[in-house]
Amino acid sequence: MIETTRGAHAEAPALLNSQAKGLAGSTPPSPPEDTQQYAVSEWPDTHALYARLAELVRQPMRPIRPDALPKVMRWFDERCAGSKAMATRAQAVIPGGVQHNLAFNHPFPLAIRQAEGAWLTDIDGNRYIDFLQAGGPTLLGSNPPAVREKVHAVLDECGPVTGLLHEYEVKLAELVCRHMPGVQMLRMLGSGTEAVMGAVRLARTHTRKRWIIKIGGAYHGWSDQLVYGMRLPKTGRMEATGIPRGATAYTQECLPNDPEALRRLLRWNRLRGGTAAVMVEPFGPESGTRPVHKAFNAQVRALCDEFGALLIFDEVVTGFRAGMGGAQGYFGVTPDLTVLGKCLTAGYPMSGAIGGRKDIMMSLVGGIGTTSRRAFVGGTLSANPLTCVAGYHALLETERTRAPVMAGRAGDRLRRGLDEIIQRRGLPYVAYNLGSIVHLQTSGVLLLDTSSLLKLLRVKEEAKRRKHMMEEMGAAFTAHGLISVAGSRLYTSLADTDEIIDEALNRFDDVFALV
Repeated sequence: MIETTRGAHAEAPALLNSQAKGLAGSTPPSPPEDTQQYAVSEWPDTHALYARLAELVRQPMRPIRPDALPKVMRWFDERCAGSKAMATRAQAVIPGGVQHNLAFNHPFPLAIRQAEGAWLTDIDGNRYIDFLQAGGPTLLGSNPPAVREKVHAVLDECGPVTGLLHEYEVKLAELVCRHMPGVQMLRMLGSGTEAVMGAVRLARTHTRKRWIIKIGGAYHGWSDQLVYGMRLPKTGRMEATGIPRGATAYTQECLPNDPEALRRLLRWNRLRGGTAAVMVEPFGPESGTRPVHKAFNAQVRALCDEFGALLIFDEVVTGFRAGMGGAQGYFGVTPDLTVLGKCLTAGYPMSGAIGGRKDIMMSLVGGIGTTSRRAFVGGTLSANPLTCVAGYHALLETERTRAPVMAGRAGDRLRRGLDEIIQRRGLPYVAYNLGSIVHLQTSGVLLLDTSSLLKLLRVKEEAKRRKHMMEEMGAAFTAHGLISVAGSRLYTSLADTDEIIDEALNRFDDVFALV
């Protein structure tokens, strides 16, 4: 890592304020009886949090100092020659040099050789504390032996796929149904994106309505219908390149934490055939980058009931990271449909599922030539033995070790430490956590006010500058042995002991000394 004083380590306020005022005077639902099983020890004061985030965006940026940045960049040239060469090879055969956005790292992607527990090791032998955790699914830490051994046994016995029924399909479905309040039946698919596609189709089939409302800024995968209002609220089709307008013709968005705006949209849709479903990330868009007030999900549930729409929880990240009952268990709000993804199988591939009420789920009945009204979904590799054995034993291990709670405690410790460093160094940055999902906002690029086309045009250049600052900050984290999600989000896991968190905080302190 970079040598430091510690030695070598082995215009947005309008939108933010409107969100902060969205549920003033509302009463949050009662917490679940057994709060000890959930990762979130305490929901943040979102009104105060949005005020802090607004202040961050109002201020001038505080990037890495110009005199310190060259040293950070030199580290990559001197210590990451193998990764740089691999990235160059990749660019010749892979568009942009990466297969997934998570793999991008400024100034070039790192090529990883080993992932174990809380650590990553690249092909040059550099070792990093892993707060990426593959984008969230490895709640147990990377490559847990208890899961790996069971996967090996199934591979030796029957291989990864048979095309026929396997016992672990049933065992995994039974386990999910037992834990998640809103899941009476489960249908597995190949990814979270596929599960979202299926859930939308299922909602329209069941309700015979067509409109789908999402919360602006949320990410629900890359299907044609949901590449709409992504990352930044009220941006609509901004990223829908190559997608015909007809594909998003019945997709709508409304601002997070604004139940009255949702009510108006539902009322308007009722005059035009009705709303099939409202889809939310229950912690808030982009895994809580814009966190919801604690009462918001309950208010959305009530509005869906009032207007005859289904409520879909996208729990690709929060189930089972929020707890064995997911975010729905934590909030005490039961959705009609639940979308699951990478967290279902501890990061093993072909992981996606739709769960929900039996009367709705029966429209996904399989078979050829059925005469029942059904929503067609498929996938040869869906629910394959490899995926299902990984999911079953990962969930058993998650339950046995109380991994959501332990990872949440690590997130609490990390956030408290970041707060102390930020305050001590007098920085405008904002750290907060929703259990094991820790947000560290240094540039505030995803918090800019994009609530109208005019405002979006005004902040376009500001967004570019703030995005570049976030990339440089992420590079500085990496050069100090810390892997994050785009320099602004950190996932903790069961593998993050107090010692690992404290070591990480020492490294964050060294990075912030460069500001």
